[in-house]
Amino acid sequence: MLTAKTRWDVKHPDVDKSNELAKQLNIAPLVASLLVNRGVDTVKEAEVFLSPMKQPFHDPFLLDGMEQAVARIQQAVQSNERILVFGDYDADGVSSTTVMVSALKEIGAIVDFYIPNRFTEGYGPNKKAFCWAKEQGFSLIITVDTGIAAIDEVALANELGIDVIITDHHEPGPTLPDAYAIIHPKKPGSTYPFRELAGVGVAFKVAHALLGDVPRHLLDVVAIGTIADLVSLTGENRLLVAQGLEQLQATTRIGLQALLKQCGIQTKELNEETIGFVIAPRINAVGRLGGADPAVRLLMTEDQDEARMLAKEMDELNRERQRLVAEMAEEAAQMVNEQFPPSEHKVLVVAKEGWNPGVVGIVASRLVEQFYRPTIVLSLDPEKGIAKGSARSIHGFDIFTQLSACRDILPHFGGHPMAAGMTLSIEHVDELRQRLNTLANDILTDDDFIPMTTIDVKCSVSDLTLTAAEQLQKLAPFGVDNPKPLILIEDVSIQTIRRIGADQSHVKAVFEQDGATIESVGFGYGYLYDEIAPDAKVSVVGELSINEWNHIRKPQLMLCDVAVHECQLFDIRGMRHVHPLFSSLPREKRLFIAFHEETIEALQLHDYREEICYLSSLKEAEQLHIADRYVVLLDLPPSLEMMKVLLCSSLPARIYALFYQRETHFFSTLPTRDHFKWFYAFLRKRGIFDLAKYGDELARARGWTKETVHFMVKVFLELEFITLKDGMVSLVHEPAKRDLTESPTYRLKQAQFELEKLFLYSSYQQLKRFLFEMKGSRTYEEANV
Repeated sequence: MLTAKTRWDVKHPDVDKSNELAKQLNIAPLVASLLVNRGVDTVKEAEVFLSPMKQPFHDPFLLDGMEQAVARIQQAVQSNERILVFGDYDADGVSSTTVMVSALKEIGAIVDFYIPNRFTEGYGPNKKAFCWAKEQGFSLIITVDTGIAAIDEVALANELGIDVIITDHHEPGPTLPDAYAIIHPKKPGSTYPFRELAGVGVAFKVAHALLGDVPRHLLDVVAIGTIADLVSLTGENRLLVAQGLEQLQATTRIGLQALLKQCGIQTKELNEETIGFVIAPRINAVGRLGGADPAVRLLMTEDQDEARMLAKEMDELNRERQRLVAEMAEEAAQMVNEQFPPSEHKVLVVAKEGWNPGVVGIVASRLVEQFYRPTIVLSLDPEKGIAKGSARSIHGFDIFTQLSACRDILPHFGGHPMAAGMTLSIEHVDELRQRLNTLANDILTDDDFIPMTTIDVKCSVSDLTLTAAEQLQKLAPFGVDNPKPLILIEDVSIQTIRRIGADQSHVKAVFEQDGATIESVGFGYGYLYDEIAPDAKVSVVGELSINEWNHIRKPQLMLCDVAVHECQLFDIRGMRHVHPLFSSLPREKRLFIAFHEETIEALQLHDYREEICYLSSLKEAEQLHIADRYVVLLDLPPSLEMMKVLLCSSLPARIYALFYQRETHFFSTLPTRDHFKWFYAFLRKRGIFDLAKYGDELARARGWTKETVHFMVKVFLELEFITLKDGMVSLVHEPAKRDLTESPTYRLKQAQFELEKLFLYSSYQQLKRFLFEMKGSRTYEEANV
């Protein structure tokens, strides 16, 4: 067996709907099944989904409050009022700020932007900033990606004579701010066709309304914010990102060009992963470690020198962020292991003074990956007496709901089922940990602590064609609610497998099923080479992609998880250096079995002495529990019956067959009955034979070994056919008729010969067939009834 890293939740499509889509749209059945599983189950919906570049955007004036907002902005432009765009410090906030400021400048507005400092001001509008805006002469504030909860701050702005237009996408509360206009796709009573816009998406709709046409030149920035904020990549967001990526590949923004050059990325290679793993982290790093203003300037600058300087600065900040996260994650993991072991804590809550509150969310995610527990990481501020941090959760534990049950000690918190942010008193940290663990004890089971992977479709190897892989690309861009499809192929054979990479940490394999094959690459899966037996049937989860080399295009499966559901046999007979293999087997899984005590010395297994199980009787073999273990058979059993009894009730997860034997019998001669017949006639003719003097000469003359002659003498002695005294062999006069098998020596030799033939010199397939067929044979007790 090989246990998968995660639990597999396999989706099953409506076959009729899949077949209809495949037929009507002339697409591969695999792609049709994926669409149906993602809720795209009509021809019309599929046509829209597969052609995002051809789809129109919704009318921005369908958003409630848009007419009032546009009219007020136009009035401000005509009156030369100063407009302040109030943003947020993450990538969505930076992108939203850039889009709004750019649009306002295009219509001639006098505009500036303000992004609060994460450490000194915290999230969202604040009264001090609004008072500063009044002092600076701003009469209109437009929030982007924030503001829907700023009830008191907007009330202050009204008192100061500043109009506030809120554009946001976060969950609105029961009471909304008394703003001049609120533009929000989830605003109560809103009939806007798509509710899941990111903050930058809402800002883009305002820009569309202000400019009178779709501002496609802003879509590159819109794509960045939308992907970075992890909103649903369906509906209008899919259009924004698909068209934004095309715009980004041809961007004229010198700041983005400089950032990409700094990171060694070619614009033609840009896709959603480039944004998610290269651009967004560097934008976020600025706001996590300081003020986010440089990120906005990078997106808007028209100065080459400034662009290069800002790109370098952001790249260095991201490296610092990575270093900081690595240090904090190591400290936090050590704290978990030493103070809050996962075996005793279903929810991890760790806190420390001096931890950077800007990266606690990333650290929480790292701990979830490592321990797979709902996790809260808090930064303590003793002077203020507060703890500020972030939570990340796992499937089955709605962290927002559970934090809501602790509302009395959480004056400030917000989030959703999988993530949250909070501020609380330091004195309540221990109580929060205790209460969340109590709640988790009632909710979470042992299975919940095994990560889950949602598999989009199960298919056969023959379905993984180049055409299917090409059509699969039409499902991009991938992201939230439209992830890269995970495909399951079950019970396939491994045609070839080998390690690759400078450190041999990766693997390349070819899987085969009913004559069809698929090449596969697994980065970081080099260990599989030693974990899968040669003829094992494997189940593989992966992402279907296209491998292009020397102008040849082939479908390729990128490994994500692998499982073997049957007992595996690993043939290590004749392996000289077994210690590296033995040490690599998990201690909790491995079970060393020996039948002869001298084996430990012969194999130098002193380090494993306490783990070796010696079996000296059938009863001991019967009672040994081997299910789900990695059984290492160190030496030959004393009998075939012993092995049958050991394996009769259940097979282990794996069998490692070493079968060490100090002395082999197989290649020595087992005398036949003709051998014995000739030797007996020889003795009768000679009367007396001097074995000590002429035994070796007789063996040479007959082409036997001297051991053969001595063996036959011993058998005749046990059968009382001869006597032996002082090396002289004499026949017994008229001995009783007896069969050779009545000799213990003959039976032992014959048994050892058969054991070695079966266990030592059989082929891999013969050995496997014999061992695996033992399951279900009679037990020791049944055999002795």
